[in-house]
Amino acid sequence: MSKRKICFVIPSMQAGGMERVMSELTSYFVGRGDIQVHIVLYGITREIFYPLNGDMVVHKPQFKFINNYRFFLTLRTMAYLRSEIKKITPEVILSFGEYWNSFVLISLKWLPFPVYISDRCQPDKTLGRFHDWLRKRLYPGASGIIVQTKKAADIYQAQFRHGNITIIGNPIRAINEKPEVQKENIVLTVGRLIQTKHHDKLIKLFLRISNPGWKLVIVGYDHLKQNVSESLYKIIRENQAEEKVVLAGKQSDVEYYYLRSRIFAFTSSSEGFPNVIGEAMAAGLPVIAFDCVAGPSEMIEDDKNGILIPLNDYKTFEEKLTLLMNDALLRSRLGEQARSDIRQYSIETIGERYADALFSKLSD
Repeated sequence: MSKRKICFVIPSMQAGGMERVMSELTSYFVGRGDIQVHIVLYGITREIFYPLNGDMVVHKPQFKFINNYRFFLTLRTMAYLRSEIKKITPEVILSFGEYWNSFVLISLKWLPFPVYISDRCQPDKTLGRFHDWLRKRLYPGASGIIVQTKKAADIYQAQFRHGNITIIGNPIRAINEKPEVQKENIVLTVGRLIQTKHHDKLIKLFLRISNPGWKLVIVGYDHLKQNVSESLYKIIRENQAEEKVVLAGKQSDVEYYYLRSRIFAFTSSSEGFPNVIGEAMAAGLPVIAFDCVAGPSEMIEDDKNGILIPLNDYKTFEEKLTLLMNDALLRSRLGEQARSDIRQYSIETIGERYADALFSKLSD
């Protein structure tokens, strides 16, 4: 019996939430045994940070993308993507990337393969006049749109009037305790060093708390050419806080940091579905986060399995973080419930929901 065939398309497999989800999903579909999995990696940077199952077929352009020839190479990339998809002949295609889904829809226009798209950003975020215009005209032509939250579904329905919008959260892997990793008094945050994560304000409020014996550890790297690390190092130096605040940079073993820490703090103001919150919960950490437009409230129920703070209310954030640092019983109660509740996002559950969304229409 021949296997069904699916093709995932994504611009990048660098370190990031969208890329991690793609890694998990492709591995799930390969593991089913009844589906042949292809992934087309077509963006400017083609390094692979997250592991890809060896039984899938990875397609990458053989030419380099040089910015001096952006227009010509963009057209060449569109031609490559269209040609490669025609060779693969998948039953269904899934594209990730809010700035790139329009590019994919244009490249594959009039081909006989159903294309599903999924944006991974804050759902009401503007991508600029041109990209917003493209999405309004192209997204209604997709076979389906997969969103991560109920809030996103409401926003997209109002914007695109699409008849096939499906809500599927991100897969969150189980993170089990390891006897060799000892807990320390660490407040952890994980995320790319970009302005909307507000690491600078987190550092300042952590230093105001001034709780002896505690450290703030920030795992992440500079992104979007914003050079945020430079300003963060400046804050640390000015406050002589080198022993209290650690910029750990990019880490391949983030699990080690979850297991070492006692609290996860998240001051981001713009999210789609923050994987790091789910991972922290899976590690049994109490999470304190801003209730931004979409994402945190899908996973966190305030004072049950974590703490939600009104967006940009740093005074309350500081008060609640202080409470968590001083109350081991509260940390334990919230963390244990978090570990239990986040199991609804297991890769088996989420993978099956993606399979239903992508293949169910083909069986009708």
